[in-house]
Amino acid sequence: MKVLLLHAFPLDERMWEAQRPALDGHEVIAPRLYGRGKTMDGWAQSIAAETDGELAVVGASMGGYCALALARLAPERVGGLLLLGARPDADSAERRAGRADTIDLIRAEGADGLWRMMLPKVFHDEAAADERLLYRDADGLVGAVEAIRDREDSTDVARSFSGPLRFAVGEFDPFVSASELGGFDALELGDAGHLANIERPKEFNELLGEFLQRV
Repeated sequence: MKVLLLHAFPLDERMWEAQRPALDGHEVIAPRLYGRGKTMDGWAQSIAAETDGELAVVGASMGGYCALALARLAPERVGGLLLLGARPDADSAERRAGRADTIDLIRAEGADGLWRMMLPKVFHDEAAADERLLYRDADGLVGAVEAIRDREDSTDVARSFSGPLRFAVGEFDPFVSASELGGFDALELGDAGHLANIERPKEFNELLGEFLQRV
């Protein structure tokens, strides 16, 4: 099976290293998302153009938004969706304002300032964080924030998706909670923040294995 891993902001594709052992025997595709255009739909088009066949898509946060855009663009290509720390709706006015603050921070302090700001929000246990996974190009980071901010509402995409779809949310994720995902299959991963695949790799890999059996 082809498994497409779409990474979170502000990290890159290396954030999935702890999942590699659980994906032994599958064809794993883990592209870098930065620099693929100005919109989430453009990113999805780029991913679709460089892959083929049916994909089991695993997306974390920003990668989850790209996964939903791919499901909108080419639903016949997406066999299943496992979305970590992502939500199907578009940004609210409050969240859009927060994106503007993030862009200002990146422009003023670069990737290092962004890391300092996001570290306690992304990781419940900061000891699990690895700064080497940070994507450091400021222009690429700003472009990613803009693509996240301007993404389309994908609620209808998620509701009409015909394959297995599961949302996974860390217990201490400050950006989305399982209770906000009413009507969807949403699982809370205990004692984890936004990126449970890094903080709780054993538990996430078990969830990943169960998901792939359903695709």
